[in-house]
Amino acid sequence: MEAYSADRSLRGKLRRRYTRLAYRKPLRLVLDRPMLTFSFDDVPASAALTGARVLEEAGLRGTFYICAGLEDGDGPMGRYGSSEDARRLASAGHEVACHTYSHLDCGQADQAAITADVDRNSLALAARGAAQPVSFAYPYGDVSFAAKRALGGRFKTLRTVQAGLVTDGADANQLPAVGIEGEDGEARAKHWMAEAARRKAWLILYTHDVAEAPSPWGCTPQALERLASQAGAEFDVVTMAEGAARAGL
Repeated sequence: MEAYSADRSLRGKLRRRYTRLAYRKPLRLVLDRPMLTFSFDDVPASAALTGARVLEEAGLRGTFYICAGLEDGDGPMGRYGSSEDARRLASAGHEVACHTYSHLDCGQADQAAITADVDRNSLALAARGAAQPVSFAYPYGDVSFAAKRALGGRFKTLRTVQAGLVTDGADANQLPAVGIEGEDGEARAKHWMAEAARRKAWLILYTHDVAEAPSPWGCTPQALERLASQAGAEFDVVTMAEGAARAGL
């Protein structure tokens, strides 16, 4: 898969803004202690191996949004994980979640295409020993009315890449998340961790590859280790499915 980003035109930005008004599924979230989720998109092999190992050594588990159609291929973040990686993640207690089969841009595709691609991915994940996925992340973070309509009743949560915190009343069909990516990714994550702790909110972090020389969409193992250590001490660290359950979904 080549590097690609969602529609950055004014039309695309307005679409993402106005989708917040429709097909909403408000959360009821009152926390005594802030929550944090570590999530990994596309799941390069480095995330399935190194990223998972970092969390496991800290006694934590994460959510891995897998595109089964990318398995064993090469992309801008290195080699993607294998079907065996998906099986190991599931058996180790991580959440195996859905990210479409082909990394389909749900901001551009119609409802039928989105449904078909998600159906195909769910079947592939089941063949790898994963439970029926209850969590979904929009590839490229792009969302549309068609995507929310197609998927809102199918998954407990639908996650974007727009930065923010999950608080009471947040739309479970268009949840914000903060990227641990780029040179300032760790600092950005720590800023949002401080905000989440102050507001007793749910913070969802995401990254892609986890490597000594990461892509622009990834982070180093050392950065992830530091964030995992801080999160384990200050937050209830949950998978997306566990966070959804705490919010009554």
